[in-house]
Amino acid sequence: MLRRSIIAVAGLALAAGPVAAQQPLKIALIYSKTGPLEAYARQTEAGFMMGLDYATKGTMTVGGRKIEVILKDDQFKPDMAKTALEQAYGDDKVDLAVGTTGSSGALAMLPVAEEYKKVLIVEPAVADQITGANWNRYIFRTARNSSQDALAAAATLKDEGISIATLAQDNAFGKDGIASLKEALAAVGSKAKVVHEEYTPAQTTDFTAPGQRLFDSLKDKPGRKIIAVVWAGAHPLPKLMDLKPERYKIEIAPGGNILPVMAGWKQFAGLEGAIYYYWGFPKNPVNDWLVAEYKKKNAGAPPDFFVAGGMAAGMAAVAAITKAGGTDTEKLIAAMEGLEFDTPKGKMIFRKEDHQALQVMYQWRMKANPPDNTDLLDLVREIPADEMKLPIKNKR
Repeated sequence: MLRRSIIAVAGLALAAGPVAAQQPLKIALIYSKTGPLEAYARQTEAGFMMGLDYATKGTMTVGGRKIEVILKDDQFKPDMAKTALEQAYGDDKVDLAVGTTGSSGALAMLPVAEEYKKVLIVEPAVADQITGANWNRYIFRTARNSSQDALAAAATLKDEGISIATLAQDNAFGKDGIASLKEALAAVGSKAKVVHEEYTPAQTTDFTAPGQRLFDSLKDKPGRKIIAVVWAGAHPLPKLMDLKPERYKIEIAPGGNILPVMAGWKQFAGLEGAIYYYWGFPKNPVNDWLVAEYKKKNAGAPPDFFVAGGMAAGMAAVAAITKAGGTDTEKLIAAMEGLEFDTPKGKMIFRKEDHQALQVMYQWRMKANPPDNTDLLDLVREIPADEMKLPIKNKR
């Protein structure tokens, strides 16, 4: 009787083995599908799914396991982002998670990854604290951070005798961006000086008063005078230009943004800035595929800023799981530290010290006569990752 029981148990184990091996590989994508940055979130989702598709050669399978993506909308609310990640790890039993759109939401999620001891790939939130003061070892980020934005911008502002006034949103993203810009100017040896900082609520629509304060801070300064803008969402550039900064010989440096926003800048020929991604700049097989496939699916429209970021996150996840040979957290961390992986921007690498992805950025110039709302920018130059001496800001 005992022998029969042993045989029966052994038979059950053999039967269960192949079934267990085929359990789906679960990944949660947490994003702000409703709220002020809905466009960013939708682009991230589209890019993430394309990244998984490209990296798995269309099979959506890694190590014999089908990928199951669980979508969670945090509505751009930090408490909901935290809850969504808790549910993903605790209830849905995901193997790893990706997200979220806003920096405040991402910051709320970081302790959850540490509590559950599960990997979180941050995309597209950019606040430095995510891989800085608030970082923990379970956090990896494919998105650029505020310091990378700032270092790229600073690389375009090296001229002597520049006076800079800044305009940013009064939130973690905006304050982080300006702090990083000031650090970056020093890091690249720029002689530019920040003479005024202006912070306004993210929902601001009337920039008359802040614009005048910015103009007043610059108008009597010698040399070049620039207003550097750090902004997410509907951009204040057109409204600032309506206030006629040229009467004081003031230039605007708006950074980069999504195509619908930058299409509103077409009349400002020669406008320059730095950007994370623009579909026409990278020359590599991944970006060629992304542009071609995205245009097929979207009536000829090219991929935008956060589509590329989402794709990078998807490709990083597949590369990490493949290298780790599964989804064991410790093996994933070991595999991801120093991991070099393909993206539409070319190679990225997760830095071991803080798990921030090192990556190129781009200096752009608005075309003199853009033919449409997507063919907007000329490439001035690619800014290589090793030119941007990215500081390590975590304390662990």
